[in-house]
Amino acid sequence: MVSSRPAAGGGRWIEVDPTRVARWVEGFADRHGPPVVSPQGYGLLLTAPDGTTAELHLPPGADGGAPGEPAQAHDAAGEVTGASRRVDDVPGFVDAATAPRRIGLLLARKGAVAVGVALGEKLLTSKVDTRYVQGRTAAGGWSQQRFARRRDNQAKAALGDAAELAVRLLLPEAATLAALVCGGDRRAVDTVLADRRLAPLAARRVARLLDVPEPRHAVLVGAVSAARAVHILLRDPA
Repeated sequence: MVSSRPAAGGGRWIEVDPTRVARWVEGFADRHGPPVVSPQGYGLLLTAPDGTTAELHLPPGADGGAPGEPAQAHDAAGEVTGASRRVDDVPGFVDAATAPRRIGLLLARKGAVAVGVALGEKLLTSKVDTRYVQGRTAAGGWSQQRFARRRDNQAKAALGDAAELAVRLLLPEAATLAALVCGGDRRAVDTVLADRRLAPLAARRVARLLDVPEPRHAVLVGAVSAARAVHILLRDPA
């Protein structure tokens, strides 16, 4: 899995499966020359002789999960095996990125939500819920206003159900999660996590927001790989 998109401020973001990072770095060295490797808070900075740089960002949970806490690796049974060591080189980065971690997933859009818990590449538990929310209308005047209110009420009710689902499925797992990765509509996700009961989950939320369509089980399964991907910011010489 390798995908690319433009980065704000120049360069481009590349998403790479953790198991392919070593090969990607080899290709980077072949194209630009052997890089200088510098440990950074986000992971590693590679600086090639021709001035090209690559920021290798650890995936969610590999860099500590919740603020102020060490990263935790888990064995096949989901038991914590210890804190991740400091990442000083590419092999250490790959070890940290590929280590199995227990993460929570929350995907939300108006009318649909999917939640799950994954260990490594495996989705352990999941639940998808959909609720009807009327589409937009071209009608005008009072009818349009009444329709808009009804639609907003339906959306609020759907997100309320989403919060209840997160309370039932994710909240009991909060203490075991290295990170909470969200996706979909940011406003919808923010609304769900605004529920005070979900504060322990919100504390483990990472900045990464997955770009996903309306949540379905297949979308949730695909989100596991997206949440584990290594993000690389590649910049050419100035």
